Amino acid sequence: MSDPAPARPPVPAPTPLPAEDPALRGTPLDLDELAVHWRETAARPAMTAEEMRGADHRAQLLGTSGRWLMEQAGAATAAAIRALLVTTERLGRGPVLVLAGPGNNGGDGCVAARHIARAGLRVAVVLVATEPRPATPDAARNWDALANVPDAERIHAGQPRDVQMLAQGIEKASVVVDALLGTGIHGELREPIRSAVDLVRRAHAAGVPVLAVDTPTALDLTSGDPSDPVVKADVTITFHRPKVGLQTRNGRALAGRVLVAPIGIPADADRA
Repeated sequence: MSDPAPARPPVPAPTPLPAEDPALRGTPLDLDELAVHWRETAARPAMTAEEMRGADHRAQLLGTSGRWLMEQAGAATAAAIRALLVTTERLGRGPVLVLAGPGNNGGDGCVAARHIARAGLRVAVVLVATEPRPATPDAARNWDALANVPDAERIHAGQPRDVQMLAQGIEKASVVVDALLGTGIHGELREPIRSAVDLVRRAHAAGVPVLAVDTPTALDLTSGDPSDPVVKADVTITFHRPKVGLQTRNGRALAGRVLVAPIGIPADADRA
């Protein structure tokens, strides 16, 4: 009689996507725990900014809506914000300040603010843009949704002076979230974004931790080259796969600790 075949090891279940992940609700994870939770995503091969834009575009062609991807990215960002607050022992010490740009990076910040407010934290979302609503449909929809969320305050900063007024008492924020610009940075920063980057730098100098969404604003996700001024973050949350620019010498210095969250881009969308 032959020996029985050895049992196959169990196949680990895939990590749930952030908006549906029960591990991200309730008591927040700290940064170490969150990094372990998303370790499979962080172990994927790194990609450039152009490759990420292509994967996002193909995912939508395959039927994954941009609105759904933004919801996942924002939920992941909210989990990272809470983890940073726990790790730095600043949970509940002041409002979360989200600086949201006019595009989809700002939309991610708006979704994160909604999740943060519903978790019982005070949050102020500042739309840093000349127009009073974000420029992309998904971002605009999530900005509008914040109007009905208790504990979430919306502020429009359309001019540099509007941003500069926020500097008064910036040290009272528990964390500053840089959701100004994502993968699409080219050339010098325009106002009022430039003033907002200066505000983030001032907050960081005052000891307020900074979390960047996708990339610190003005850091190129492909080359790792910074513009001036550039955000220096304590934690950066990026999505789907690690980014080449965050692994360069400049990228590592400016991004701080990098978390890589799954957002549901299908494998087929990774193929050029």
